[in-house]
Amino acid sequence: MRSIRTTALAATALLAALSLTACSDNNGGDNGKAGAAAPAGSIVDQQSPAAAAPDSGKDAKDTDSTSDAPADNTAAHSKGSTSGTGGQKRNTGNKGTGNSSPVTCIGENTRVTVSKVSRPINHLLLTMTNRGSRACNAYHAPKLRFDDAQSVFRILDDSKPQAVVTLAPGQSAYAAIGLTGGTGLKNQYKATHLSVYFSAKNPSGSTDTAPAELTLPADTYVDDQGFVTYWQSDMADALTY
Repeated sequence: MRSIRTTALAATALLAALSLTACSDNNGGDNGKAGAAAPAGSIVDQQSPAAAAPDSGKDAKDTDSTSDAPADNTAAHSKGSTSGTGGQKRNTGNKGTGNSSPVTCIGENTRVTVSKVSRPINHLLLTMTNRGSRACNAYHAPKLRFDDAQSVFRILDDSKPQAVVTLAPGQSAYAAIGLTGGTGLKNQYKATHLSVYFSAKNPSGSTDTAPAELTLPADTYVDDQGFVTYWQSDMADALTY
């Protein structure tokens, strides 16, 4: 009986051991499956960035494209600034603006002509044109001498303008010459030459420059009652006297 019981116990122990072994194998199989799944998942996870790499590359390309725009804009602004600077240089590089104060109109910077007019009768017109590079002031009235006259021609004070006539380069001033003031021919004489002296800022004197020497129109007669007007900026104003 003891032998049978021992055998039975041994068989039971063997079955228990076999059961434990089977359980261990089953658990090991599950763990093996789980372990196999985990590396597979790890490979996918590692491949995700690689799979995303084309997207990242596309984003990087887009980013480069976006970053190119500011670079282009910066270049554009830089060019604009350069162009603006060039414009300022051109603008500030104008010549002839260093001294804008007018000088006195004299023979060296003007051209003076004399011409006959139909109206009013017995009148001549003096025209003085600024041929210099700076503005000049036509002060007061021209001082005239006909031929070898000892005194200057009378100046008509009523023709004095409100302000001094200033001539920009190329502009002209005008003075009318009333040849005669009398009604008869007794004191008239024929003149062929006219000397035009330029007035200084001080009306009592003339400039220390040579006069303009002009040849008078044919058949010009004058008397001691004639006059010359102040310089006017408009021809019509000069010929109203």
